[in-house]
Amino acid sequence: MQPARGAPDNLCAMLDPRIYRTGLIVAVLALVVLAFSLRNQQGALSPSLAPQAFDGANVTASMRSIAAGDPSRIPGSSGDDALASEVSATLRADGFTPTIDTFPASTVGGTVTLENVLGIRPGMQAGSIAIVAPRDAPGLAGTSGTAMLMELARDLAGETLHRTVVLASISGAQGAAGVARLAQTLPAPVDAVIVIGDVASASVRQPTVIPWSSSRTAAPPLLRNTLAAALSSQASLGAGTTGVGAQFARLAFPFTLGQQGPLGAAGIPAVELSLSGESGPAPGSAVLDAGRVTAIGRAVLSAVSALDAGPAVPPPSSYLLLDGKVVPGGALSLFSIALLAPILLTAVDAVARARRRGHRIVRSLALVLLAAAPFAVAVLVVLVSSLAGALPVAPPGPVLPGSIPAGGSGIEVLVVAALAAAAVAAAGLWTARSWGALPGGSRATARGRGRGSRAHEGPEPPVPGGAISAVLLVLCAAAFAIWLQNPFAALLLMPALHLWLLAINPDVRLALPLRLALVLVGMAPVALIVVYYANRFGYGPGALLWQAVLLLAGHGVSAAAAIVWSVVLGCLLVVVVLSTLAVSGSRPEVVDVTVRGPLTYAGPGSLGGTESALRRASR
Repeated sequence: MQPARGAPDNLCAMLDPRIYRTGLIVAVLALVVLAFSLRNQQGALSPSLAPQAFDGANVTASMRSIAAGDPSRIPGSSGDDALASEVSATLRADGFTPTIDTFPASTVGGTVTLENVLGIRPGMQAGSIAIVAPRDAPGLAGTSGTAMLMELARDLAGETLHRTVVLASISGAQGAAGVARLAQTLPAPVDAVIVIGDVASASVRQPTVIPWSSSRTAAPPLLRNTLAAALSSQASLGAGTTGVGAQFARLAFPFTLGQQGPLGAAGIPAVELSLSGESGPAPGSAVLDAGRVTAIGRAVLSAVSALDAGPAVPPPSSYLLLDGKVVPGGALSLFSIALLAPILLTAVDAVARARRRGHRIVRSLALVLLAAAPFAVAVLVVLVSSLAGALPVAPPGPVLPGSIPAGGSGIEVLVVAALAAAAVAAAGLWTARSWGALPGGSRATARGRGRGSRAHEGPEPPVPGGAISAVLLVLCAAAFAIWLQNPFAALLLMPALHLWLLAINPDVRLALPLRLALVLVGMAPVALIVVYYANRFGYGPGALLWQAVLLLAGHGVSAAAAIVWSVVLGCLLVVVVLSTLAVSGSRPEVVDVTVRGPLTYAGPGSLGGTESALRRASR
């Protein structure tokens, strides 16, 4: 960051590049710590028993029987309840103690009463291993999880177990209502959870082992590798890999359609096994033959045996897998906050410079926050609409595109939110013009501090120093608040902060297209993550917006996080305006010199206030 030619950065520059470069030392030290923090990931556990008892023919027969009984199995329907009773009877016959948890829940069909069936078989030591299967997945392949759960009950009935085994049949998979309830009711302590999703689709979509959580964590590598090794040895099926960019997206903006998500968010190590990935099977998808189902069932039994006889599984944590190494989340968190140091030091120095030059810092801060007000108001409209019942369908988790149409009430909420945001934006523009913060207004550029100052009334310079320091200060505060919630999301924001610092600096000679390009590139990481999720799950622009509204209304996204990101969007608008003004304001601001030093001393009487100077002026 080089100042404009002829602008001494200790006198006229608004942003001191030396302060920024000093802050980079902290980031470099954090990068060194990150480089030395990589460690090997834990390998898979070995099973103690050969899983030869599993019979896939029983599973395929049960699948056809379930589908013939009720092909739809809508959550809370009579068909769903009947299947729950059948699962409960099967668990009881195989030596498990079944219980039925009945509770109201918000699903894609509205608020209904759901039933979770839990079968418990005590072990000889503390801890438990849970196997979970949803009942309401569509199509013949959607019945495979429940059918395999009942076959596993028969196979585990004759085993001597070290840990307690819990078999759970849940409903309300779309929106994760059933599994969110299960996360609260599973008997503690829980060592590991394997969710059996679609285990019969003929078309395999990787990854088949899904570790992502609804929070900024993932299942421990020990659990992931144990199930992956069992799939490889028993079914010759790979678990699939996920690139570093996709892993980072899952941690920075946690989003998963798998049933393991709420369990991981509750601190329970959980993975889902699904041949059709997180999206689940299509209603008419072809299914595997009994032999392949047998191999997959034996893989699940092998993993359960290994977990039962092995050591305790670590809880979910934040990490990235890179070439077989684990990059711990703690080191990434430290690196994230260290990258904020140069911006924070520059912002504090800019505030001090602006105050010395008489800029109105408090008013500038108010204007920056006013730019975020339209986004925050839209968030509040959605929250109030949800509390008022205007959005009757708002599950706690994400849903597939088209599962919950916007309908009349949803469109009304979106329109009201847009109108409220537009009204607040118009009020903000009027306020900014009346305060002289935009071209066309005028106000004092200095308050006239000190006896020797020469404040004057007139138009504000092209790039107000108060606005530059204010937007940097607000960005630092927002980034720190995001870091407290999710260090990965804060790390995602760091390129924007560093590039925007350059874009709004009037002391740097850059053309307007280049400044605006820096602004856009700064937001590119966030945009790429949105594109990743849209492509992964088939969301269009409208479906993405509606999904965000549903998550906010169903508390899948916290209100605090939504407000903080509203502040970031407001800062983005201010940065665009300042980048535009910085082109005409690239010359250093002329500041009245009120304190003389060695470089500006002009001899006796140069201050203009001595008696000798006054006598000479009167002659």
